[in-house]
Amino acid sequence: MKGALLVDDDFIHGEEKNLTVRKTSLFFAGDGFTAYDCKGTLVFRVDSYGGPNNRDTDELVLMDAHGRCLLTLRRKRPSLRRRWEGYLGERSDGQKPIFGVRRSSIIGRNSVTVEVYGEYECGEYLVEGNFGQRSCTVVEAETRRKVAEIRRKVDASTNVMLGKDVFSLNVKPGFDGAFAMGLVLVLDQIYGDDLVEVGEEQVHPSAEDQ
Repeated sequence: MKGALLVDDDFIHGEEKNLTVRKTSLFFAGDGFTAYDCKGTLVFRVDSYGGPNNRDTDELVLMDAHGRCLLTLRRKRPSLRRRWEGYLGERSDGQKPIFGVRRSSIIGRNSVTVEVYGEYECGEYLVEGNFGQRSCTVVEAETRRKVAEIRRKVDASTNVMLGKDVFSLNVKPGFDGAFAMGLVLVLDQIYGDDLVEVGEEQVHPSAEDQ
C-alpha cells in the first residue's frame, strides 16, 4: 500500500507535534543538533560532525535519544545545486537512497525540492521560505498540503524571541518526524545560518513550548 515516506513509525502521530530544536554550537553551522518534545524529553540528536571546515562534511547521521541511527544523509558530489540523499539507518556500500534533496535554483535561495524514491503516495515535497531566518514550510508538491513548519521560537515566560540556534519544528499529523528532522539537517548544510543577532536570549529548550 502506498503511503508517506516511513523512516520510523515511532515518530508518526495522529496529532501535531511541536519539537524544540537546538544547535549545539553557536560558532559553526551544522556542528550538531538536539530536538526535544514539549515535555523537555530528548527526541533526536546529531552529535558534532565537523569543526571549522564542516561545510566540507559529506555525511551526517540522525539518531534517536538512545543513539540508534535513523537516517544517514550524504552529500552527492559533484553537484552545483548542493544535492543530498537520505539512507535508511546506517548507510552501507551499495545501499540505495530513499529520498533526495536539491536546491531548486542556484540563484533563488528560498526553494528546495525533496524527491521521494519508490512507490509512495507523495513523491515530491517542496521546502518554501527562508531556513536561514527559521521561517519555512514543507508542503506536498502536488496537493500543497503542509506537512511540517520551521519557525522562530518565542520564550513563553518573557515573550522574547530567541536566537536562531533555538527554533520550533512543527510536524503535522501523519508525517514522519524523523524525516522532517532529517530535512532540517540538510537545510542547515545547504544554507547555513544568517548572522545571529547579538543580545538575543538563549535558554534550554525545556517545556515552555506547547
